[in-house]
Amino acid sequence: MSEAAVSPAVSSAEALRPAPVCRTYAEVTELRSRDPWAVGRALAARRRRPSFLPADGRLMLVAADHPARGALAAQGRPTAMNSRTGMLDRLQTALARPGVDGLLATADIAEDLLLLGALEDKVVVASMNRGGLAGSAFELDDRITGYDVAGVVQARFDAAKMLNRIDVDDAGTVAMLETAGRTITELARAGVVAMLEPFLSRRVDGRVVNDLSPDAVIRSVHIAQGLGATSAFTWLKLPVVAEMARVMDATTLPTLLLGGDPSSRPEETYASWRDALSLPSVRGLVVGRTLLYPPDDDVSTAVDTAVSLVH
Repeated sequence: MSEAAVSPAVSSAEALRPAPVCRTYAEVTELRSRDPWAVGRALAARRRRPSFLPADGRLMLVAADHPARGALAAQGRPTAMNSRTGMLDRLQTALARPGVDGLLATADIAEDLLLLGALEDKVVVASMNRGGLAGSAFELDDRITGYDVAGVVQARFDAAKMLNRIDVDDAGTVAMLETAGRTITELARAGVVAMLEPFLSRRVDGRVVNDLSPDAVIRSVHIAQGLGATSAFTWLKLPVVAEMARVMDATTLPTLLLGGDPSSRPEETYASWRDALSLPSVRGLVVGRTLLYPPDDDVSTAVDTAVSLVH
């Protein structure tokens, strides 16, 4: 793929200009306003890892795609992620820690970090379906509003993640499954990993609730891993629940553990991660708010603890 193909709007002449690196958030805004082609040039110039998995076969990723669904709370603070610059501060701290392999994010966050030079030699997982806004009447409509397949390929990212909430009482679920199956197939044909995050979900008193019982997670695994014309490039992203050995016996697909919502008892959270990481098909962690907004706001220590469990 040519450098110009990284963004449909980047001409051959634009692609030859140097890729910028911003030092401040003010510079990011100035660059975005005066030179939007810079994103395409930075994507083309970004140093990529030679392989998706590091030598030890384990991945430690930081997730930052919650805001695109309107989910801004962390640690009981409903507006914790209101500040984009505050969140970027925390993400840059996390990504700079030794052993952090990369990022899962929507384009707005990924491109801010790209322009700040924080994604060099990192794995990047593009977040695709963010249409099911938290707390909305259409929350279970997990349609793709973020990256599409062409955008992931053009950005030269390593994987694309989809949320797959399955409500057997909601006829709209089948549309999500159809879209997910088609997207998995297209990603595989492009040689890009499809990372699926399945849940059995239902509405309780108007709120969407994910069933985290072992049998429900197992059922969601079987539904998700059967999507698409091939599973060659399919990975799973699963919550840490009770009886994880039995849950993981439901699949041979490589799996990353979902860190889950922040816990007021991080020691218990880390212990559950440690136990699950010992299972053979578990290949690492994808953690967001738990590490970016720990109870003591010490991002470096929280990230280092998670890295020690993975690597």
